[in-house]
Amino acid sequence: MQADQANQPLAKPSKPSPEKASSRSLFGDILDWLLMPLLLVWPLSIGVTYLAAKSIANEPFDRSLEDRVTVLAQQVKEVNGELSAQLPFAARDMLRADDVDNVYFQVSGPKRELVAGDSDLPLPEDEEAPVPWAVMMRDAQMRNAEVRIAYTYVNLQPNEREAKAFSKPRYALVQMAETTEKRRLLANQIIKGVILPEFIILPVAIALLWFALSRGLSPLTTLQESIRARRPDDLSPIDSRGVPEEISPLVRSLNEMLSRLAQSIQSQKRFIADAAHQMKTPLAGMRMQSELALRQDAREEIQRSLEQMAKSSASATRLVNQLLALARAENDSPQSTPLLQLELNALARGTVQDWFAAAQARDIDLGFEADDNSLVVAGNATMLRELLNNLIDNALRYTQQQGSVTVRVREDQERALAIIEVEDNGPGITAGERELVFDRFYRILGSDTEGSGLGLAIVREIAQRHDAEVDIFSNPRSQDPRFPGCLFRISFKLLRDPDQTDTA
Repeated sequence: MQADQANQPLAKPSKPSPEKASSRSLFGDILDWLLMPLLLVWPLSIGVTYLAAKSIANEPFDRSLEDRVTVLAQQVKEVNGELSAQLPFAARDMLRADDVDNVYFQVSGPKRELVAGDSDLPLPEDEEAPVPWAVMMRDAQMRNAEVRIAYTYVNLQPNEREAKAFSKPRYALVQMAETTEKRRLLANQIIKGVILPEFIILPVAIALLWFALSRGLSPLTTLQESIRARRPDDLSPIDSRGVPEEISPLVRSLNEMLSRLAQSIQSQKRFIADAAHQMKTPLAGMRMQSELALRQDAREEIQRSLEQMAKSSASATRLVNQLLALARAENDSPQSTPLLQLELNALARGTVQDWFAAAQARDIDLGFEADDNSLVVAGNATMLRELLNNLIDNALRYTQQQGSVTVRVREDQERALAIIEVEDNGPGITAGERELVFDRFYRILGSDTEGSGLGLAIVREIAQRHDAEVDIFSNPRSQDPRFPGCLFRISFKLLRDPDQTDTA
């Protein structure tokens, strides 16, 4: 598989939506969730109150109506086969209409013939099995008005002898009705007494809720004002004293972010200071050599100064290029630069070929060992070439003449890893310094090899961007104890499925 054929996109970076999400008010959301149930329950409470008020209003009037129909039923007599209802004066007063409701009554015989009272009072529908003297209630319409009717049955054959004289039981129906105006008035008074205070309590409750919510969210306002009042360069932790428990995780997250930001800024400042310090040496050399060349008359001395200037210029150029590479590696991300499917053998072979001439010029044997299988990883080709260039350059610089440098690509099947190894026959790196050499501008003491101290920092940064691991070992193939050499190992996650879209 060739490198250009394997460079297939793994995942396209998601484009941000052009529509900006409208900002939401936490105060408004909480207030809505509190008021909506309250405003929904309030009409329901009014309906329940109205039903309860009607039931309360009906109870005393129903009891009075039951008493009236019972008194009237006691006056029903059968004399010589004829029914009569002799009402005393007290009973007649009871049947008189009051100032609000009209009162009606009716006494009918066994065949529902009218004996006394109002003929248009409707008869009950449940006459199949009358229960004597049991008072029952019902609602009906009479003369275009709603009425409440109490009715009962009077047994016209109270003894066994009279019962044997007839084939069927004989009952007289006694009904008494009254309009429901007084009931409605009482129910309305009850409702007014209960609901009117609610019209006062509801706005007061909303106002108290508004005030309580404002007080509860006031720490957010205080926190906002505290953050807004900070100086732009103040990255100290936010004071979490007095902050509610619900906001504490947010404050802790902000403090962690400020801490990371402070470390990043401090690292950038240190990087700029170190870079400026490193740039001073080649620039000072170039200036000194140029001034020296201006004072020289001999052609040979001028030539020597120009060669030193070219050497200092090359050193400065390399330092600037490495600074730019490190900056790209630090600021690069899968979102800005999508990772592609890369065939590691092809990429490493092409990179090693670019260094054959430099290796021959230094009399160093540069070799390459590829894996028999195609090893596909997720990566950025430019950055991975930069990583491998720095490793090879580092190996060539520290390997003595007639030494060897080997670049190897192999597969770790047990851990599903694709591995690049660069080994040399140089002086090696002690175990105590193997972690320090990845720091920017770190140089091993006693080393007279030219370098900026940025190559391995770039290697680690690029490896981290690819979720790869970097390890340093002594060269297990070195035979000279004076030159134990180094083996740099970069381990990448292997893409088993060519269509895998994991962007590491």
